Amino acid sequence: MKLVFLIGDAAVGKMTVGQELMKITDLRLFHNHMSIEPAIEIFGEFNHEIIRRWRHDVFEVFAASDKYGLIFTYMWAFDMPSDWAYVKYVMDIFEKHDADIYFIELIASKETRLKRNKTENRLKHKASKRDLEASEQRVLRDDGKYRLVSNPGEITHPNYLRIDTDHLEASETAKIIKKHFDL
Repeated sequence: MKLVFLIGDAAVGKMTVGQELMKITDLRLFHNHMSIEPAIEIFGEFNHEIIRRWRHDVFEVFAASDKYGLIFTYMWAFDMPSDWAYVKYVMDIFEKHDADIYFIELIASKETRLKRNKTENRLKHKASKRDLEASEQRVLRDDGKYRLVSNPGEITHPNYLRIDTDHLEASETAKIIKKHFDL
């Protein structure tokens, strides 16, 4: 079993890279909006509790399965102890089943991310991003509110890779990840 965390700032390309990585490996993708969008649709707002519960159930059932592995996308605020605790919580679920854990941090300039914030693929899978003005304001607000890029050496896990995706297509990034970790 493998757990691949695709982490990075908003609109860096986590979901799209995850989709491409799924195409070239036996990994399955659980991007963060697969739980966010239904919660917004049902509750009319972001409901942290139901999102947490759904994710927990997916992680528990998947980790106990005979599947090859799971890609999970996550926007990790490195200055928030609660985000560190959440990552540890997810790791613990998979480590109970002897899973190998990988961290791939995607980075890109604000300019690139603002362009990607408007892509057809993103808007197709993330209804909450379709109000482009509000979505762009969230990207800018989050950039000012949180530290969404790790400091050098901060992620000490042995299976860690940082990729600057500014000038890479998602399929190229996925190939780099697959080759680097022999997935």
